[in-house]
Amino acid sequence: MVALAYSMLADRDLAEDVAQDVFVIACRGLARLKQADKFAAWLAGICRNTAKQALRAADERTPLLSGHVREGCGDDEHRQAIRRAVWNLRPGEREVVVMRYFDGLSQQRIAEVLNLTPQAVNGRLVRAKRKVARYLKRNGFQGDDHESLATR
Repeated sequence: MVALAYSMLADRDLAEDVAQDVFVIACRGLARLKQADKFAAWLAGICRNTAKQALRAADERTPLLSGHVREGCGDDEHRQAIRRAVWNLRPGEREVVVMRYFDGLSQQRIAEVLNLTPQAVNGRLVRAKRKVARYLKRNGFQGDDHESLATR
């Protein structure tokens, strides 16, 4: 849940807070879950909604820097460019990239959490990696790193 919230919020601490809230909400509403096999997708839906609420609350306090990560991304310029590229992806693509590469979840686990087929997760990852590679190339980052990213 932290990975999913982080893919929307770009703030690890806030994502951890949201994940805690998600489990409180889920515990209170567990009786409303009709199909136990849909638990992960149900939990992901709660997480998305809670993260959206947190994002709105953050917008009211401080405007977000559109397309930029609000927390420190490390001092490596290339790593920052990759993160900017990821945050410029569509939300569905950004979710799978963050869950797979930032948090190390398997494609199968991502599929379960997001209630997608493994093939759909793979398709989103492939499209996202190509977009990240194109972003890096457009922004002057040359080399094998981003080119191999699109083919992994």
